Amino acid sequence: MKLYVGNLSFSTTEIAIRNAFSAFGTVDSVSLINDRDSGRSKGFGFIEMNNDQEARAAIAGLNGKQLDERNLRVNEAQLKEDRPARGGFGGKRSGYRW
Repeated sequence: MKLYVGNLSFSTTEIAIRNAFSAFGTVDSVSLINDRDSGRSKGFGFIEMNNDQEARAAIAGLNGKQLDERNLRVNEAQLKEDRPARGGFGGKRSGYRW
């Protein structure tokens, strides 16, 4: 099961997240999301746990709990919605011809 963890401190490491979630079962992967321009943490990430029962225990045990002085938000990750392509200028062609 893939879990979302939010409200992370910008200084929270993957090791700290793995240690917190490992108390509830086997953690397959940890992925903290960083800003592509600055490289700084965006304050959220995703954890994958193979056992759904362990993942639900992690949600129950960690949601609202403090890690690095921040109250975590932990829940099951939602499927990413398809978003329209992000093109410049609204995707319309200008009257110019090349």
